[in-house]
Amino acid sequence: MGAGHHHRLHLPGDSVVHRLPPQCKLLAVLAFAVVVVATPRESLWAFGVYAVLLAAVARTARVPAGHIVRRMAIEVPFVLFAFLIPIIGLGERTTVLGLSLSVPGLWAAWNILAKATLGVVASILLAATTEPRAVLLGAQRLRLPALLVQIAMFMLRYLDVIMDEMRRMKVARESRGFEARDLRHVPVVARSAGALFIRSYERGERVHLAMLSRGYTGRMPVTADLSASAGQWAAALALPLSALAVLGVSALGS
Repeated sequence: MGAGHHHRLHLPGDSVVHRLPPQCKLLAVLAFAVVVVATPRESLWAFGVYAVLLAAVARTARVPAGHIVRRMAIEVPFVLFAFLIPIIGLGERTTVLGLSLSVPGLWAAWNILAKATLGVVASILLAATTEPRAVLLGAQRLRLPALLVQIAMFMLRYLDVIMDEMRRMKVARESRGFEARDLRHVPVVARSAGALFIRSYERGERVHLAMLSRGYTGRMPVTADLSASAGQWAAALALPLSALAVLGVSALGS
């Protein structure tokens, strides 16, 4: 568990954002998301300022715009849902490009798109500047339930192992001439999934016994120095505090 685990979302670097302790960045992203969600949907300019703040963080961390755009594909289901709301929404109607759309639905769609996009971008920047294991160690530092953090650690550590096992089973099936084409092959795939579950369960038991034999008592040792100075906390919280100031100005102006 002490070995590094590189992930395709993470971009190694030596920027100021990369060097911040993970617990500082975790709390900053969470606080920023809370401020964004609390912003009234009518404050259009405030969301623009939030986007500028995230762009400044991305520039400081030297995270390419292309990296962010490609990872935003996870937002596609929210985008599709948001586009449907004005069409099926009720209330006052307006015509846009020949389509009759619901005015409350348009506001709801904008609310979902703006807040979801800002939250996704903030999460992408967190993942790009922080190794996955460091994120979990930061969560542990913030006193999140230790059991949940350990489960996430093991999931992260052994996800690639399970995926490799799936690929080996797939190669074994194809080497015997099997190729899933229609529903008739579902039983074969189902048996393979069952075999994978059994193998994963047995591997988990062996890992647990190995941990117990090495003195595991329910808590994982933390070997990295995760202490954060006041300056690092101030640098990390600059983003949510700036967003909070924007929210305050928006509330005064409304």
